[in-house]
Amino acid sequence: MVVQDTLLMNPLRDSLTDPQMEKLLKVMELFRILDREIPAQVLSTFLYVASHDNCHKQAVEQELEFSSASGSRNTDWLSKLHRLNKPGLDLIIKEVDPSNRRRQTLKLSPKGRALIKQIKQFLHE
Repeated sequence: MVVQDTLLMNPLRDSLTDPQMEKLLKVMELFRILDREIPAQVLSTFLYVASHDNCHKQAVEQELEFSSASGSRNTDWLSKLHRLNKPGLDLIIKEVDPSNRRRQTLKLSPKGRALIKQIKQFLHE
C-alpha cells in the first residue's frame, strides 16, 4: 500500500533510470534547438557525414538506403540553402566533386563541427 501511495504522490514519475539514454536525449535536443521537427533521416544523414567527413552523397544514399531524391532533400536541409530557397541548417557543405562533376561531396561546415563538439561533450560527461 505504501508503494501505491508513493506513485500517487508523484504522478509524473520523472526519476532518472538510465543516464546513458539521458545523454542521448540531450544530443537529440541539440538538434531540436535547430529545428523542432527535424526528421530522423536528416539526423542520420548528418551523423553519417560527421563520421565519414568529405564523403560522396551517393555513399550516404547507398549506406542509409535512401533514394536519390531523399538524399538530395536531406542534404539540402543540412546545407546552407534548403528547398524553395528557405534557409537550411548550415551544418554541412555540398560541393561538386572536381574528379567527377556528376557527384557531390559532403563535409561538415564550421557550424556542423561545433555541433559535433557539443555532442561529444554530452556523450563523454
